[in-house]
Amino acid sequence: MRNLVKSLRASEAGTTVVEFAIVAPVFVALLVGALTLCLGLFLIGSLHYAVEEAARCASVKTTVCADPATTIAYARNHYYGPDLSPSFAYAIAECGKSVSAAVSYSMNIGFKTFVIPMSATACFP
Repeated sequence: MRNLVKSLRASEAGTTVVEFAIVAPVFVALLVGALTLCLGLFLIGSLHYAVEEAARCASVKTTVCADPATTIAYARNHYYGPDLSPSFAYAIAECGKSVSAAVSYSMNIGFKTFVIPMSATACFP
């Protein structure tokens, strides 16, 4: 019996499975977290692009963006991020024609959902 216990203790069969079981959840969590972060960065980048293009259109392309409604429609057409339908607003400010956008980004990590408000503003003289 002692020889059997010693041989089981010395055996390294199955160590790879145990090591994988320890490392795999951490790796998957890092992978999903990185993808979620990239999606959030893509969303904010697309939001900034849309408001910058719309502010420029309101100042330069006065035939295309003639009033607030067409400027907001132009901004919506230039938003290429996730389908979250951000709200756009147009105003004339001290700096020139200003377009702003806001959206709430929901990040679900399995056991909890985080809601992150994101906004972008651009002004073009």
